[in-house]
Amino acid sequence: MFWELISQNSRVLIKSERIRNSHMTQTAGKKNLSSHEIAKHIASLSLSKKAIDIKILDVRNLTSVTDFFVICSGDSDMQVKAISEEIIEKLKEINIRPWHKEGVTNFQWVLLDFIDVVVHIFRTEVRRFYGLESLWGDAKIEEVKDSDDS
Repeated sequence: MFWELISQNSRVLIKSERIRNSHMTQTAGKKNLSSHEIAKHIASLSLSKKAIDIKILDVRNLTSVTDFFVICSGDSDMQVKAISEEIIEKLKEINIRPWHKEGVTNFQWVLLDFIDVVVHIFRTEVRRFYGLESLWGDAKIEEVKDSDDS
C-alpha cells in the first residue's frame, strides 16, 4: 500500500511537470500532439493489427492520473502481443515511449502507460472478466471502428 501511494504520487508529479511545460502533452518531431490525438493514433494502430472492440475513454474529469484510456481486445496471445508491439514501435518512431509496461510476458492483459494515455490490451475473455469499462462508467466513451465495419 505504501509503495503504491509513492508510485501514484510520482506519477502525478510527472504528469504535473509535463502539463506545466506545455499545453500539448507529447512532441512528435516538430508537431505537438494532444493526449486525445495520441489516443486516436493508438486506436488506429490497434485497428491495423485487427484489434476488436476498441474504445477511447475520456477520464480527464474523473482522475488526475491520466487523460484517456484506450481499451481493445485480441482473440489470442499472439494478437495481443502484435497489437502491443505495433503501438510501442510506431509511437517510438515519433519519439513517444511508454513510461511503464505490464503484462508483456503472458499477453492476457497488456498495459502500456504513456502518462497521458494508458492503453489496455486484453484477451477477449479477460476483458469480459474485469469489466474495466464499467469501472469507469462515468467516462465519455468513443468507439473506434474500421471504416469497412460501418
